[in-house]
Amino acid sequence: MGKASAKRATRVKAVTAAGTGSRIVAESKQSPASCQSLRVEVRKGIARVALARPDVHNAFDETLIAEFTSALHALDSDDAVRAVVLHGHGASFCAGADLNWMKRMARFGRTENLADARALAAMLRTLNTLSKPTIARVHGAAYGGGVGLVACCDIAIAAQEATFALSEAKLGLIPATISPYVIEAIGARMARRYFLTAERFDAAEACRIGLVHDIVLQGDLDNRINELLGAIVLAGPQAQRESKALIRSVAHRPIDDRVIADTAARIARVRATPEAKEGVAAFLDKRRAAWVPPRE
Repeated sequence: MGKASAKRATRVKAVTAAGTGSRIVAESKQSPASCQSLRVEVRKGIARVALARPDVHNAFDETLIAEFTSALHALDSDDAVRAVVLHGHGASFCAGADLNWMKRMARFGRTENLADARALAAMLRTLNTLSKPTIARVHGAAYGGGVGLVACCDIAIAAQEATFALSEAKLGLIPATISPYVIEAIGARMARRYFLTAERFDAAEACRIGLVHDIVLQGDLDNRINELLGAIVLAGPQAQRESKALIRSVAHRPIDDRVIADTAARIARVRATPEAKEGVAAFLDKRRAAWVPPRE
């Protein structure tokens, strides 16, 4: 970011409430009142990150980008957090970039404009490479950069009424920073259509092209996500981190001697870890592994 944006850098403060787990609040260095962009709550190991700019359909600007990046780093370093659910307040998931912010950026010089774009790219990369499982809870509109957020998450569940668009071309823009993640999700062929037409498509199409995994009724969104979270917490957290790293390492590479050697080295290393030993022992003993939350 430029000098003006750097002043908006945020910090994350953890507050523990007895009986409810941890609640993480993104808080501006300038003043708490200036932080209206993000709400993060951690309860029972699940972090729920809400984009909280409903008046602009959760479009992101430099403040939200800084807060979101900071919050993601804090959650990633917190061993108590098992998964992250991303959702939006109000009528939409995320309408992409705030046009007023983009208009301001366009008036700046190339150096500051580039720095601001790099901050956005860093936010997306942080979400995409988070070591914890991530779930996008998509309702309403997911446009432009909002589609990028969906593509960066490991799992995406959409309400039946959700709508999507890679709308940048209608504004004379391109979906540049989100493109690696969107193309990874939907493939180059579909990107060639939707990047160029900027047309709107529904949840069924989003599922067909691979952007989202499941479609449910709006009222069933949370139940479906809770089912997935129930499965996630049964798996070993270190195994999940290793699995995400494995996918990034193996995807799109030829199955050659280097890949085979790499995968063999990974499993040899992982199965010697305390978590793997505990997992195998728990399975053989017909008991719950140490990382599994107790039954309520």
